[in-house]
Amino acid sequence: MQIVPLSAFSDNYIWAVVVDGHCVVVDPGDAEPVQRFLAEHELVLDAILITHHHGDHTGGIAALSARHHPKVFGPATEAIAGLTDTLTDGATLNLLNGALPLSVIAVPGHTAGHITYLTQGALFCGDTLFSAGCGRLFEGTPAQMHASLGRLAALPDDTKVYCAHEYTLSNLRFAMAVEPGNADILEYNGQCEVLRAQARPTIPTTIGMERRINPFLRCEQPGIRRAAEEVSGDTLADAGTVFAALRRWKNEFR
Repeated sequence: MQIVPLSAFSDNYIWAVVVDGHCVVVDPGDAEPVQRFLAEHELVLDAILITHHHGDHTGGIAALSARHHPKVFGPATEAIAGLTDTLTDGATLNLLNGALPLSVIAVPGHTAGHITYLTQGALFCGDTLFSAGCGRLFEGTPAQMHASLGRLAALPDDTKVYCAHEYTLSNLRFAMAVEPGNADILEYNGQCEVLRAQARPTIPTTIGMERRINPFLRCEQPGIRRAAEEVSGDTLADAGTVFAALRRWKNEFR
């Protein structure tokens, strides 16, 4: 099984999963890079996986469906044109002739119905978890997002994380502001700077790495609580309130 990033817009990744001449794509906001990839490699598009309703994740559905007639899977609680099958938490799929078993994890926060897809040590998480960051809260609450990230952080450390945007370096700038003494963040930032200088993706990351460098997964750390309290001016009672303060801080961080 190959997992290939297809670049779209300024910083999106559409993930293509390829097995024996067949392909599944995740969050095709733009049909054109997918069409080009399929043609170059003579692939059959079996299915599309959608994590949430935002246009930069769904915009290519209509054109791809008209040309290739794939199954189109997405969250049951969001209005997304073109879905053929809707999914809820705990649902399972078996695609690419059995080579791609998937389980669905509901992760409300970025949007109310956001879902992720987990398979064989790989997580396709849309805009919920980014390397060194997390998605903005457009529809959900801080408590929902904190709980959603907790579900993902509980996955095995070697789980590869395939998020939908190249936000890593900007997220790391925030992470270094929150936790300036974290040597793992500094080392990882150097590695990611080299990759981006070579125009290479920083993704996938891993759950284990994110547990070491992502402030939104480290809200129980005393140093992070102190930093969040200093910026917010509030006493933060628990990891959930620390998360909410961090997310507000990140929204305004430059």
